[in-house]
Amino acid sequence: MTLKEGQRVELAAEVVLTGSVTAAGDDPTRTGPVAGSLSLAAGTGGTVERVYGDRPEQQGPEVREYVRLKSLMDDFGHQMPPASKRQLEENLASLEAEWTAHQARGLGVTVRVRLDNGFVLDEARQDLFARA
Repeated sequence: MTLKEGQRVELAAEVVLTGSVTAAGDDPTRTGPVAGSLSLAAGTGGTVERVYGDRPEQQGPEVREYVRLKSLMDDFGHQMPPASKRQLEENLASLEAEWTAHQARGLGVTVRVRLDNGFVLDEARQDLFARA
């Protein structure tokens, strides 16, 4: 499931956040000691504020190759000699299963959700949420 900005969602499972606390405006890379944990109950509602796209560093090499070859086919496939186009199609077909699995996992897409209780979860995996 791909979430969209403005969409109402709820947490699909209980989420536990642990780590250090950083005040807004402070350098988030400076981490201190663990400050504690916070649990958010399943069913907590919120609104998607932003959807971050699939990032290359979160893709496996087969997925990156599929994206590269698919772009090549879309942009230049109509101009290619038949043998080259056929080879490109075969390469795409061999990577199709990995691409389909990657899409099903949805691991590369993260979201920023403002929960109704005021908390904001930024760059959270979209699979943590269900449509409300």
